[in-house]
Amino acid sequence: MTGGSLGLRTGSYGSLQLQQIQNGFPPILQTTPPPLARKPSKVLLASREKERVLPFVCRFLGRKKVIMLLLVVLALLVFVSNSFNVNKGMEDKHDIKITSTQNTMKGKDANRALLTPPPHLHTESFTVVHGNSPPLAHQCENFAFPPPPPPSGRKRSGPRPCPVCYLPVEQAIASMPSSSSESPVLHNLTYVYDENPTRTEPHGGSEFGGFPTLRQRNDSYDIKEFMTVHCGFVKGNKPGDQSGFDVDEADLVELETSHEIIVASAVFGNYDIIQQPTNISEFSRKNVPFYMFIDEETEAYMKNSSVLGNSRKVGLWRVIVVRNVPYTDARRNGKIPKLLLHRLFPNVRYSIWIDGKLQLVVDPYQVLERFLWRQNANFAISKHYRRYDVFEEAEANRAAGKYDNSSINEQVDFYIKEGLQPYSEAKLPITSDVPEGCVIIKEHIPITNLFTCNWFNEVDRFTSRDQLSFSTVRDKIMGKVDWSINMFLDCERRNFVIQAYHRELLEQMPPPPPPRVVIRRTPALPRGIISVKTPPGKKRGRGDKKRHRKVVAVSRDNMQF
Repeated sequence: MTGGSLGLRTGSYGSLQLQQIQNGFPPILQTTPPPLARKPSKVLLASREKERVLPFVCRFLGRKKVIMLLLVVLALLVFVSNSFNVNKGMEDKHDIKITSTQNTMKGKDANRALLTPPPHLHTESFTVVHGNSPPLAHQCENFAFPPPPPPSGRKRSGPRPCPVCYLPVEQAIASMPSSSSESPVLHNLTYVYDENPTRTEPHGGSEFGGFPTLRQRNDSYDIKEFMTVHCGFVKGNKPGDQSGFDVDEADLVELETSHEIIVASAVFGNYDIIQQPTNISEFSRKNVPFYMFIDEETEAYMKNSSVLGNSRKVGLWRVIVVRNVPYTDARRNGKIPKLLLHRLFPNVRYSIWIDGKLQLVVDPYQVLERFLWRQNANFAISKHYRRYDVFEEAEANRAAGKYDNSSINEQVDFYIKEGLQPYSEAKLPITSDVPEGCVIIKEHIPITNLFTCNWFNEVDRFTSRDQLSFSTVRDKIMGKVDWSINMFLDCERRNFVIQAYHRELLEQMPPPPPPRVVIRRTPALPRGIISVKTPPGKKRGRGDKKRHRKVVAVSRDNMQF
């Protein structure tokens, strides 16, 4: 390292010997013998030559020109010096980068550590750590929502998705619990079977649900170790077999197959267009079945449009056709697979339900890890993006004509008599009474199965608007046992599902405008000039390359073709 780089004064600028020479003094010689006659030094001769030459140059060019010449030379020296320093700095920086990379790779090979991105970069992809490495802290434990974007002139209305930290698929699969969660108090849940159900009360539900009485309804919230409740499918040999929600024999075998995870959806009344999942890992494609329930009306439409063939597969979806549906309302029929998946699939551990209008865009293992396993939860559903009070939800349903207003009023009045109150902070840590029920993430254990059974019984007894009955069922069960529901943000839900329009809305929308066609017109020729092209059939020779268009000047009166 040079002295200049350390900030030291070197002999180039501050040595005493050179100052004496420049001032015209001979150098001091430290010798003991008597001084000898010596030739003048080259430095002294050079200084004398400068003294002779400079007056001559000054007389020949003038003082101003000499000063300008010196300034130009000085500027060139400064430019060359700075260029050298910049190049040297770039080389040093490059050397540092190479050294840092080599050290990182060495540390990675030695300790198999996890490389984390810089703090100012937001990324959701992580390196998978293999081998016998020590357990690492959860990669998403320090994740926080980024600050909201600055306000812009254009107004953005409606809800939007927000960032979610998912583990890589391999780590999400490894995070799956080896055993089922503990069901508080309730350990064995069975269901009512009745071949001849009879209605004994004016609002006892339907034949499919078994017409449960109010007393039986109240008993279903008295949580015990062994319980038997109404949960649909009261008739027939088993769910799907002469039970009022019937499927083919081959599908019955499929329903009883054991699976760790399933994804399910439904389209009834030809109400939606089936959306294909994306970003699904190869492991999930092989191990996670996707089931789509449709009725005969939807089946006929799909066959006529050549969407459904003999394979009963539409992309990733395994289509199951339901016959002899119990309700005339297609939306109410859709509540059966939505809330009673544990009845249809008795040998499944986890299920993800998405409405037919939604498209899943995140791997199922990542969704389960984020909203169940990481939270130590066994039931997850998103909050409504705007409303959190049942009374506000009922008013919104009445205003939008979602259901008969008198039926909505009757249901709300019934809950008020049971003690329903508007939401307040007294219910904390519960933050909402209204879910956005288009996605349900569930572990199939007795307590969660009881919750969805009782939730379905409310839908069967009152209106099909399941948001109105959700909080009543949840609060009654939570008042008996130590159990809770993970109600996550709706913007997080919008991160892993994309919502499309219903079919009827898509058909009412105007078709997209045709592509814009640009027609290029030939510029008009000046008056008196016509273009004569080569006659058809005549080939141009090599000499006609530049004479493919002949321009003839004629008068307007003598114009002929």
